[in-house]
Amino acid sequence: FNPKTQIGRIWAVSFRFDLCSRKEFYMITTKQRAYLRSIAAQLTPIMQVGKNGITDNLVKTLSDSLEAHEIIKLTVLEACPMTPREVSDALCVALSCEAVQTIGRKISLYRQASEKEKRKIVLPKEKKQV
Repeated sequence: FNPKTQIGRIWAVSFRFDLCSRKEFYMITTKQRAYLRSIAAQLTPIMQVGKNGITDNLVKTLSDSLEAHEIIKLTVLEACPMTPREVSDALCVALSCEAVQTIGRKISLYRQASEKEKRKIVLPKEKKQV
């Protein structure tokens, strides 16, 4: 996020980039991230971040999509005032999700569904070290 841009200032005020303020803070392992990347490779982008950048409507829509699908892919357009990495970081904080990957202008995000009955993706477990 770039504090010199207008969208950066708006995000700095409305969302305090404090990882402790997340409701659920969890880190996925590299094996889990690789598994999620294999799933995300088959997806088509469902949303675009354009010249308005990240808006409240976008955050609400993405939150609903993450709740329904658990993993989503979106595209950052050239007209967006933020870089794809900045968009990914800002959305991860706003949505309490994990960034699976950012390649070019495509972003993949993952968040486990809040209800156990709605969970579709089962992540691989960590191996216990002996």
